[in-house]
Formats: sequence, C-alpha cells, structure tokens
Amino acid sequence: MASKNKVIIDTDPGTDDVLALLYALSSSPEDLEVALISITFGNIDVQNCLRNVVSMFHVIEKEMRWRKDNGRPEGFDALKKSKPIVAVGADEPLGGERMKAAYYQTWSHLFDKPPPETLLSSTATKSTHSMPSTSAVSHLFTPSSSPSHLEILEILSREPPNTVTIIAIGPLTTVATAAAHSPSTFLRAKQVLVMGGAIGVPGNMTPVGEFNTVADPVAAARVYALTSPDVASTMPPPGSAAGLPDDYPTKQLGAERLKVVKFPLDITHQHPLRRDESLAKITPLAEQGSPLAEWVLAFLTATFKKVELLHHGHEIDGGSTSIRLHDPLCIWYALSGEAQAGQWGLKEGEDIRVETIGQWTRGMCVVDRRDRKRAKEGEEAVGDMGDWLSSKKGNRIDRCVSTPGERLLAGLLLDSIFGQA
Repeated sequence: MASKNKVIIDTDPGTDDVLALLYALSSSPEDLEVALISITFGNIDVQNCLRNVVSMFHVIEKEMRWRKDNGRPEGFDALKKSKPIVAVGADEPLGGERMKAAYYQTWSHLFDKPPPETLLSSTATKSTHSMPSTSAVSHLFTPSSSPSHLEILEILSREPPNTVTIIAIGPLTTVATAAAHSPSTFLRAKQVLVMGGAIGVPGNMTPVGEFNTVADPVAAARVYALTSPDVASTMPPPGSAAGLPDDYPTKQLGAERLKVVKFPLDITHQHPLRRDESLAKITPLAEQGSPLAEWVLAFLTATFKKVELLHHGHEIDGGSTSIRLHDPLCIWYALSGEAQAGQWGLKEGEDIRVETIGQWTRGMCVVDRRDRKRAKEGEEAVGDMGDWLSSKKGNRIDRCVSTPGERLLAGLLLDSIFGQA
C-alpha cells in the first residue's frame, strides 16, 4: 500500500529535531514516507547538522541489528520501505547575521563526554565538511550532491500536485530559496507545516522572537507571502534577500496560493516530554544494550540539565524537568492531521506577518489585535497603514491552536521510536 503522506523534512538537527526525525522514520509506511531530509543551518552550522544526521542513521542501523539479534521487531518500518535522500541546504540566512543556539545542539555541548565510539563510525564523526561518499555512508539513506532546494523542486515536479507536504522545523532559508527558484513548481506542494514564531506568548530567542523565525525572518516573510491574495503586499523590503529577486514573477504564480499550517510556541510549548517518563522508557533498554536508547539517553540527559540551568518553571507535573516537543508536533500533525481532523484545532486564514528589519523585534510575528471592522470588497479602511483590514492583502495562514491532547504526544513518540512495552 502506498503511503498516505509523502513528506520532505527541512531541519537543523538538534535535540527535538532528532526526536522528530526518529518519530517520522519509525512511523508506519502506510502513514508516512520521508522522501527527503533537507539539512539547513540553524541551531548550529550546516556541516555539524549534517554530522548529526549521518550519526543518527548509523545509530539506527546499529539499533536495527541489535533488535534483530535479540529477537525483537526491528522497527523503523517507514525507513525500511523507502530510504530518504539526504541533501545539504542553506548555510546562512538570506538577510542579517547568522544566529546560533549551539549551547543546546552540538554533540560536544550535549554530552559530558563524547558518545561511545561503538555508536559512531568514523564516517559519522568526520563528515563535517561535505556529504560522505556513497560507499562510506549508511545504506539507510541516499546522499545527494545537489543543493537541497533543487532536490525539493525535483520531488515536487515529479510527484502529482498537492501530494507532497514540506515539514519545515528549522529556519525557512532553504524553503524560501526553492520557492524563489521556481514558484510554480514550489506551489505544487500540498502544504508547508512550519514550526516557528510566537503569537501570544514570549519568544525563546528574544522577548518576541522564536529561534527559527529570528534566524531568518526574511525567508519566513517570503514563504508566508505566498499565502496572500496579493503576494507583494507582505514581501520584505527590496534588497532584503541576498541573491534572490525582490518579487515573485506574476506569471509563475497564477491563481495558486500556498497552504501554510503554522505551529508557533503558543501550541508547541504545551506539549512536554518529562524526564521521568523518558527515563522510565529508555533506561531499561539502554541497560539491555540498545544502541539507540544509549544514544538518546545521553543527549536527553544533557538537555534536561541544560534546561534546569537556563530556565525557571521547568519542573512541572510532579517535579520532573521537561523539554518541549516543538518539532515532533509537526510530525504528529502530518501523521494524523487529516485522519483525526476533528481533534485538531486550526485558526484558518490568519494574517500573520514577520518583522524583518526591527532593531529589537527581528523575527516577531505580528497580528492585528485592533478591534476594527474589515474593509468591504473594493473599499479601503481609513487609518489602516499596511492594509491589515483589506480583504485582498495580507497573509492567509492556518495556525494550530489545539491538538488531540497535550500529554499524548510524548507517549506516542516514545512508543513509536522504542516500541510499545
């Protein structure tokens, strides 16, 4: 049976990105097929992101062998049925300086000491400057020498329209680059699921900005503009995106518009993974010799410690420190958003715009909170700078506001990756 959902995952692999990838690759092949893992800069530089992904595949390979040798189901059914392409994308933002959150995401910072050498081959640990050769990498993925924005366009051109979902869980630079190179091909995407932004809650990188959006607000603004009836109305200022045209060619846009489903901190922050529940699931497997459990336990333990050092209020639900499953939430929606549509709440067609040039508000997601009536068709609202009240301008983004259950995701993720007890 063919997969219900063919997806492209654009990611800057750190802690919850890796959990999201493991969740996707361990899902049912009838529910999800990962066609491409597109690696972008973000939490760390793109070469360390590549290193992390290659390391992940080597650990998965060892885990599947360990499970088979011990009479356990190998798992990772989606991965076994269709191995993804891995391609490298953007290494810097379209505009502004590159920002990092490396204190969370590099293995050298995540681990008190390096991971056991048995878990990481020399290929995995040394592939920090280019994609490893085909003969040297894990057989679980196909390395590409093409930039990932071209791989994105190749998949979208090859597959029928409205059948491929892009899951963007890092800065939107590579996604925006693909859109700029061929808008008509890019608009063949079924939807783009975006983890990013903060609407009614504080940011996590600045008081108003979430990391993925702050890392490249110009890219986010350009992608979101493709949802607008008047694309030019929300594009960033001319000259903002180095190397890309200021506007999308009108002839290549036609009447099609992009569907974006946004998962901001407002909703992702409500979905925790507690230390006690993760340890209860993973520690016994690590003690039995599971390579994957040992690996995940190492970086989760370090991450929980870092959370305690940096933040207040992370001891919740009985005193267990937690991290937030920001990126896995997008995978959960890709798996169940259609089948369980009635259990997901979306605020549809919201005009969410991104601040690209503010001194203190870079990457801020701006919405109109004024108590104003929208302008009627063909009329202009008085005193409305920016045409926020216009029926023909502004973005049209679907924002996730509720899920099937805030405490469900952690269990679903752990069971998918490590198997049910």
